[in-house]
Amino acid sequence: MSKLGNTSVIFDLDGTLVDSEPNYYEAGRQTLAEHGVPDFTWADHERYVGVSTLETAGLWKQEYGLATSADDLLADINRRYLELARTATRTYPEMRKFVELLATEGAPMAVASGSSPEAIEAILTGTGLDAYLRTVVSADEVPRGKPAPDVFLEAARRLGAAPGDCVVLEDAAPGAAAAHAAGMRCIAIPYVAAQAEAPEFATAGLLLRGGQAEFTARGAYDWLVRSVRSS
Repeated sequence: MSKLGNTSVIFDLDGTLVDSEPNYYEAGRQTLAEHGVPDFTWADHERYVGVSTLETAGLWKQEYGLATSADDLLADINRRYLELARTATRTYPEMRKFVELLATEGAPMAVASGSSPEAIEAILTGTGLDAYLRTVVSADEVPRGKPAPDVFLEAARRLGAAPGDCVVLEDAAPGAAAAHAAGMRCIAIPYVAAQAEAPEFATAGLLLRGGQAEFTARGAYDWLVRSVRSS
């Protein structure tokens, strides 16, 4: 029997499995520039890390007083992002090792992301992670995005797993809050180091304050094994 018991693992995608935030920033920067907002910075972008693209478009429409609809903004962002995602998305090496390690153990795995289904498919196919991660849920498919638990609960349902048997890997505070709300354990790897003290991360079973630089496949695996033994 696997050392992981009944554990299922649910991955956030952007900033957790892959370093796609630079692509989202560039897609958003180009879109806003086209609509008359020429000075969107990386610091501005960091405020939206972990927020779904759909919700981001709505927030931008309000914040910048844009005349175009949120739906049109979303379409513009996604179109630009997909062009970048297909050719310029980097998988974190230790995350790839972790996915491969879980696959050898036969652990059920899923992706639950705020990105569109098209963006998720483009990234997983482009990085080869689709060979391991076949259960995928987009926030577009559920009533509420993170920090609501909907996307994680739907991933558990598709895996046939009880929420209490699921472990979520997340880089953003809304995702950590969503995992907690879903009744799932969480390994938190903050993408924005300055956000490591956010109260949402305090609920994580394992918090790696140093982000991806601190994450190792073996360390995460050993933590999972210990958590199974102690449950």
